[in-house]
Amino acid sequence: MEDASIVELLRTHQSEGLEQLLSRYSGLMHYVIGGILRHPQEVEDCYNEVCLCLWQKMDTYDPEKASLATYLTAVSRNMALNRLKSIQRRSAHETQEEPASVGTPEDALMRKEQLEQLKALVARMDHRDRQLFYRKYYYMQPMAQIAAEMGLSLRAAEGRLYRLRKRLQEELGGDAL
Repeated sequence: MEDASIVELLRTHQSEGLEQLLSRYSGLMHYVIGGILRHPQEVEDCYNEVCLCLWQKMDTYDPEKASLATYLTAVSRNMALNRLKSIQRRSAHETQEEPASVGTPEDALMRKEQLEQLKALVARMDHRDRQLFYRKYYYMQPMAQIAAEMGLSLRAAEGRLYRLRKRLQEELGGDAL
């Protein structure tokens, strides 16, 4: 079944659409979520939340902006990050830690400008370096997993990532990273 057919079934709330979606993409969704959340129960809870979200809000998906796989990756990643932040907040609250301060509007503007500059630099990387960078810092995968899946030794992957960070640091003007 084509992605467009799956999306249409989901938009009309037909259970076959969800079954088809999960049949095709559950591995991808678990892969993304599992890279962020380590505890199996948290991964499964988050996966279920993503499925519910997709069932309820599939009308927000725009096939003109991204493929279905890209959309599912983004939704899975964002929900896993939200869950991770919630877990960290609960943990900090239980240990009575002070939350980090938000900063001034000037700080926020500087962070935004640095982020835009970083995005441009990452976009100029070759495919393999960009993949390494995204897997480590966007999907938060462990280095051992990244190295194995990219066909590199752990030492080679770490060295390559170190050189990438140094190059980005120099191009961003110092100790921004």
